[in-house]
Parts: sequence; structure tokens; C-alpha cells
Amino acid sequence: MTIKICMGSSCHLKGSYEIIEKIKEMNIKNLKLVGSLCFGKCSDGINLEINGNIISNVSPENVQEKIKKFLEEGV
Repeated sequence: MTIKICMGSSCHLKGSYEIIEKIKEMNIKNLKLVGSLCFGKCSDGINLEINGNIISNVSPENVQEKIKKFLEEGV
């Protein structure tokens, strides 16, 4: 699985580095973390892309829950 994390200026200022650390704590097998430039959804950031699906409004507090939900439901 590949997770792209927006590292554009808006998401960076909102804490995208903290998101990376929280994802690493999850110990997901076969995970590839990739930094990306802006996804064009700055007002909805922090944004992630998992297997081509954009997940918005991610925070250090909810990132693990959002990823678990995606893995369970595929949404």
C-alpha cells in the first residue's frame, strides 16, 4: 500500500510531518510513505492519498482512525 502525504506549504504548516510520525507508529506491513506536492485541496488539508483515493481533513489526532477506516471499508 502506498500513502502519499501532502507536503505543500498549507499542509506542512498544519502538521503533515506529525501525520508521517503517526502513520509510522501504525506498523502497517508493505507500506510505502511518499511525500507529495499540493493536491489542490488546501482548505481541506491535511490531505493524504491512499491507492488513488484522497482523504481530507486529516489531523495527528484522527489520522490512525481514518487509515483504519479506509483499510476496513476501502473508503
